[in-house]
Amino acid sequence: MKYFFLTLLCAIIIFFAICWISHSVFNRRILNEISEMRGESDSYATSKVRLEQLFELPLPVSNWLKSSGVVGKEKIYFVWLKQEAKMKMNPEQQKWNSITAEQCFSIEAPAFIWKVKMNILPFLKIIGRDKFFDGKGEMLIKIFSLFNVVNEKGVKMDEGTLQRYLGEIVWFPTAALSSYITWEEIDAFTAKATMEYMGTKGSGTFHFNKKGDFIRYSALRYKGNEPNAKRHEWEINVSEHAVKNGVKIPVKMAATWKLDEGDWTWLDLEVKEIRYN
Repeated sequence: MKYFFLTLLCAIIIFFAICWISHSVFNRRILNEISEMRGESDSYATSKVRLEQLFELPLPVSNWLKSSGVVGKEKIYFVWLKQEAKMKMNPEQQKWNSITAEQCFSIEAPAFIWKVKMNILPFLKIIGRDKFFDGKGEMLIKIFSLFNVVNEKGVKMDEGTLQRYLGEIVWFPTAALSSYITWEEIDAFTAKATMEYMGTKGSGTFHFNKKGDFIRYSALRYKGNEPNAKRHEWEINVSEHAVKNGVKIPVKMAATWKLDEGDWTWLDLEVKEIRYN
């Protein structure tokens, strides 16, 4: 019996050592990806946003940029932010899982990396990384940093990840001036954006209130990456704004899939910290 417990103890120690090594490798991979993304951003010259640049935008988008306070400020070319959030992994899940996340964006060459940590149970840890780079999307989720739960790529993932990037420019509004985004005014408070980059294309609709604040984003996104995956409406709804680094942005948001069987609000997040350039 003594040898059994010693063997078990050794097995546990080896398992956690392997998990620690795998976690270190995973983190190093993400740091390398961020460095590559940041390296491309640093090659662009910065400039300030001029009022006349807004004249060619649809009125609701122009009002949004004015309301956000970016006129006269340096264009944003790189973003780091920290989030705290609650997530539901499927529509049937009743209780929320708490997560922490960090995300980096580059703007001139649009890209992002989203790194998330979640504890399903006290002993069951999940880490994940969503990525959009060179027009391609990628999702990777691991248990204990060791076992792949999700490892997805493909044209549907590319489009959906681009649409996510498009919706998240509300955290760095100067990206609305980017050449890869075209705008179409729908009415005084709504505008459709179409983004096309390196062969990937997608659209989404931005909704604003009378003050010019962004309040909702909707897009028809593929739910899943399977061959039979279909597009469903995907919404981001804002519940709170705040001024961060001199820019007014949404800081509390919820993401919802509008499915045939009903709405699935799968993410409720708060931006705790954000840094530009």
